[in-house]
Amino acid sequence: MDAIDLLERHHRELEQQFSGLKEASSVSSEQFSAAADLLATHITIEEQHFYPAVRAHRTEDILLESLEEHLSLKRVLADLVALDTTDEKFGPKLHVLAEQLEHHHKEEEEHLFPKVKKLLDDGAREELGQTMQARMSELRQGEPRKLVLDQTDEAAPLA
Repeated sequence: MDAIDLLERHHRELEQQFSGLKEASSVSSEQFSAAADLLATHITIEEQHFYPAVRAHRTEDILLESLEEHLSLKRVLADLVALDTTDEKFGPKLHVLAEQLEHHHKEEEEHLFPKVKKLLDDGAREELGQTMQARMSELRQGEPRKLVLDQTDEAAPLA
């Protein structure tokens, strides 16, 4: 699958899950864990594979901003992972996370992805997508939401 198509599909899935969570009258820890794992997996494949593969002078500024947005997402996600879903702070933090997520996706889709389509041909995007899917499968074997707990001090480096 094309890397951009994969990420856009993932964006819609994340938005749907977090929108459903923030609108729910109550959220179970299992529901939140599934959404949090999906988000952590998405952030990881972007930072480890997509961003390094598309790094170029024409994308560096967008990528650095995206990494800072990831840091913000990780911080709120880490706060949520540490809270019980019944805590009074859980709902407001979840709402903030969902809003930040939508903003981040919009930025990537409007500014980064069009540049990447010019930088990488179809074959390169397909190969990158396969690599990203393989990493996603690996991450799903564990609890990727817990990875972000140690990633909240500073933005990930742009490899």
